[in-house]
Amino acid sequence: VLEERIVRRVGGKADIPVDVTVIATTNKDLKEAVADGAFREDLYYRLSTFAIHLPALHERAEDIPALARHFLVSFADKYLKKGMKGFSPEAEKVLSVYQWPGNIRELRNVIERCVVLENAQTLTPDHLPMDLKGGHAADRNSNGFLLPDEGISLEEVEKDLIRQALERVNYNQTKAAKLLNISYDSLRYQSKKYGLM
Repeated sequence: VLEERIVRRVGGKADIPVDVTVIATTNKDLKEAVADGAFREDLYYRLSTFAIHLPALHERAEDIPALARHFLVSFADKYLKKGMKGFSPEAEKVLSVYQWPGNIRELRNVIERCVVLENAQTLTPDHLPMDLKGGHAADRNSNGFLLPDEGISLEEVEKDLIRQALERVNYNQTKAAKLLNISYDSLRYQSKKYGLM
């Protein structure tokens, strides 16, 4: 199909021309995978007509504040928290220097968590998760959570944490269960309950 731009239906007798553009993404080094025999060389050369390298988020720290503000506005609208206006310069600095191993998906999840848990107009470093700062705050418990005065839906927090764990390990349920310190069966049950799998 990629080479000839022609398909034939199962049981069909006529070739059907197709005009498609294939866009493929990966987080692997395909040249290395081809050299190791882990990826078909002919498929690589059929797909790699035009390659775009998108650097990891920590390699383009200048984009982080704008992305964080975009996610903040989006989630403030979703969770009806119109009073949230942005980040303090100190919070933007914390966001910009963090390495973001989960890239934009991790940034998005962190901002969503902040919007759900916090009510400040301007988010400061105290509102960000402890692992971003590498420190501890006296007014938070050992897990880095602060319960809002008006309360919060425990189900939403649980669903969000399970989703984050699954995304962080590329939906490997065994690894996600270990991250959350729960059994594999418990993770499967909760994932189905929240429609995450």
